[in-house]
Amino acid sequence: MKEILWHGRGGQGVVLAAQILAEGAYIQGYGGVTSAPTFGPERRGAPVVASTRISRETIRTVAQIEVGDVAVVLDASLLGIVDILGRLKKGGSIIINTPLSPEALGIEGCYDIATVDATEIAVRSRLILGGMPVVNTPMLGAFSRVTGLVTLGNIEKGLKRKMPPDAARTNFTVVQSAYETTIIQPKEEKPHGTEESEKR
Repeated sequence: MKEILWHGRGGQGVVLAAQILAEGAYIQGYGGVTSAPTFGPERRGAPVVASTRISRETIRTVAQIEVGDVAVVLDASLLGIVDILGRLKKGGSIIINTPLSPEALGIEGCYDIATVDATEIAVRSRLILGGMPVVNTPMLGAFSRVTGLVTLGNIEKGLKRKMPPDAARTNFTVVQSAYETTIIQPKEEKPHGTEESEKR
């Protein structure tokens, strides 16, 4: 089972992104998928977390995700106020909406780090809602690129189940753009013997 935490602010659509991913995973043939908000009501601008679980087998747990395999961050400013890495498994993946490269973020630890400028993609595509660029759907494209868990084709089908046809088509355009422009920095593998020397 893979557990994904979506970090954003109220109004950015983290709950919807979690639901669309779950739909796409179900269409792809995963036997167990769930999605849920994990912290309180969604207040505009306040930090919000949603989650998706994906499994080949039926999911029987209903507890909130404490530590995830993947963290998707829709607002990079949250890195300074929310302990996102504290809820990410060692060896996991973190995907961040930022114009910066993974190296420029200065994140340390054994993680795959990926960045994509979802905000710029949304602005360029004129995908604006309530005066805000729509960044949740581009992050689905980045998720597909980084993890390979759900294909673009099945994310598109998930969009069509959650949105009117015209909106689904527009949003899938930014999903594709994000997929193509995501930059990935694989986790650093320590040279053999490094851990032993550190213990000394």
